[in-house]
Amino acid sequence: MIRLFVAIPIPDQLRLRLTGLRGQVPGARWTLPENMHLTLRFVGEIDEDAADDVHDALARITADPFDVQLSGVGHFESRGQVRALWAGVARNDELAHLQSRIEVACQRAGLPPETRRFHPHVTLGRCRDTSLARVAPFVAEHAGFVAPAFPVERFVLYSSVLGRSGSVYIPEMDYPLGVYLPADGH
Repeated sequence: MIRLFVAIPIPDQLRLRLTGLRGQVPGARWTLPENMHLTLRFVGEIDEDAADDVHDALARITADPFDVQLSGVGHFESRGQVRALWAGVARNDELAHLQSRIEVACQRAGLPPETRRFHPHVTLGRCRDTSLARVAPFVAEHAGFVAPAFPVERFVLYSSVLGRSGSVYIPEMDYPLGVYLPADGH
């Protein structure tokens, strides 16, 4: 079994800038810079044959390169408790189109449909038992965050391996935009 997700990697300079947003949020576990990415589709734990089917489907996606801009910060909550802090993404039709094509490809590969609405973001940190009041100063302080746009020229199929100090994300396959790669790579 392998745990997979599809994402856009974040450029190194932007990762450093996002790391600089870290603040005094009690209970926050901040994302390591090397783990920052913009998730397009969580695949989950699947067997090797299913992973091959996902790869074959993703390799058939064609889309042109485009730019993405991060803008603002926010949080996800559940039952009144903050679960994650994130940097948002400015509205982007090309990103939404790519994500939609990835979702269709994953379903064609046999995965069930994603039930959550796509909310593009980069996770800055995860929280446990953290109230809204504890993150409000962080969100207010960084509400005006805007980063320069960066080019999206590929998306990546990552595996996620749980280690002692958290997850390690391993790029398994790159899918360049603007290029069609047959499933066999030739």
